Amino acid sequence: MTAITFSHIGVTVPDLEKAVAFYAKAFGFYVIMPPTEIQHDDSAIGQMCDDVFGPGWGSFRIAHLSTGDGIGIELFEFPRTAPEEKPFEYWRPGLFHFCLQDENLEERVKIIESLGGRQRMKQVRFYYPGQKPYRMIYCEDPFGNVIELYSHSYELTYSAGAYV
Repeated sequence: MTAITFSHIGVTVPDLEKAVAFYAKAFGFYVIMPPTEIQHDDSAIGQMCDDVFGPGWGSFRIAHLSTGDGIGIELFEFPRTAPEEKPFEYWRPGLFHFCLQDENLEERVKIIESLGGRQRMKQVRFYYPGQKPYRMIYCEDPFGNVIELYSHSYELTYSAGAYV
């Protein structure tokens, strides 16, 4: 069986317009569907949401963005979604972060910070110091969602064996 491809990731945010602006400006993502309200009804999307969210979900807002290589970013804002300070519990089950690739990590971090995000690590780190130029850093979007940045592809970073 061959490996399948990655389609998209869904991220819940408390301010959809701010999130769309952040991801479009911070990473150059294309807005393929601007913020749109979805209502509970008998439409195909309404029925799909019944299956996923269960009865009584009411409505929510969604926007679709795309990376330069066609990976989708779905941003959701539900009526009960509120900004919150949540502890960084990396050990808990569920998504911990997603990773994006940019050879100029230092410049990208400045952009992220200028748009309300933050650098999570003290500095950009090398995976193979003195051997290869592969670098990484963890950041957060303005809502606390963790984003890792790599300077090189996942395959290149790990093809020589990890952390040797």
